[in-house]
Amino acid sequence: MIIRDNPHSLRLFFIIRGSVLPLIYLRIIFITLLGAGVAGAEHFYPEAFPDFTLAPVALFGVALSLFLGFRNNASYDRWWEGRKQWGKLIVASRSLSRQMISYVDSKQPEGAETQKYVINLVIAFSHALRHQLRKSDPWPDIEPYVAQKDMQYLRDAQSLTDGILRLIAIRLGECRRQNSLSDFLMLKMDEHMTAMADVQASCERIQNTPLPFAYMLLVQRTAYLYCFILPFGIVASQGLMTPLFSAIIAYTFFGLDALSEELEEPFGVSANDLPLHAMSRTIEINLLDILGEKPLPEPIQAHHHRLE
Repeated sequence: MIIRDNPHSLRLFFIIRGSVLPLIYLRIIFITLLGAGVAGAEHFYPEAFPDFTLAPVALFGVALSLFLGFRNNASYDRWWEGRKQWGKLIVASRSLSRQMISYVDSKQPEGAETQKYVINLVIAFSHALRHQLRKSDPWPDIEPYVAQKDMQYLRDAQSLTDGILRLIAIRLGECRRQNSLSDFLMLKMDEHMTAMADVQASCERIQNTPLPFAYMLLVQRTAYLYCFILPFGIVASQGLMTPLFSAIIAYTFFGLDALSEELEEPFGVSANDLPLHAMSRTIEINLLDILGEKPLPEPIQAHHHRLE
């Protein structure tokens, strides 16, 4: 995710990092060259170009703008839903850890070990979920927080995140059977575990249910078709300025299309995707602080205005 102060209006024209220009500049160049070719041909052979009215091009542009607007809104809704779910995970992780420290007596036999065991597993859950969503190797990040006796159990689990939640539930169940937790406290802690499972399921729903392919295909085809016919529609009125207007409109439509594609998959590693690494590190720092561990890991910092 791009993190930066609002730049001066003049600098906006020169910012490349975080924009979609690197993804679409070849298409813009092609449309600009097409516009230049059409403008040159019309300048030297005006009789070959009938005097088109701008009305059909304008109506086509309005329709395309509506399509792109709907798709952009749908993609942003997915991005924002992903961010809200990770916000819920931060709240549930802090709340469960706070209750472990507050209500499990560290002076009782195995009380302090139980606190550390559960809170470490909560940290491991956040890292495991991040790696699951990004399809990367989770073990280097979670091994420091998982007991050696549980490693094989988690490696055999079909879902690593679900396996971690089961280990937490098993340990809390043992506490209840030993009367270390009351039924009421057990119920409240289970609510936080359920919230964590709900975040996992919601993120999986977003990741595994993309926008309908036919809708995406319709928008992209229409955007390409419009930008291809645009120079022919405006050359009679714009003349040698046709390449400039063609480039601006191509940047707008192709840019919205490319941005929608990035936002549609909010858990990736593109410049505008969610900073899952930074959020999982925030959970790690907060929970280790609850345990009283020192020194704490450093927060993830933005590198060249990009937070991962």
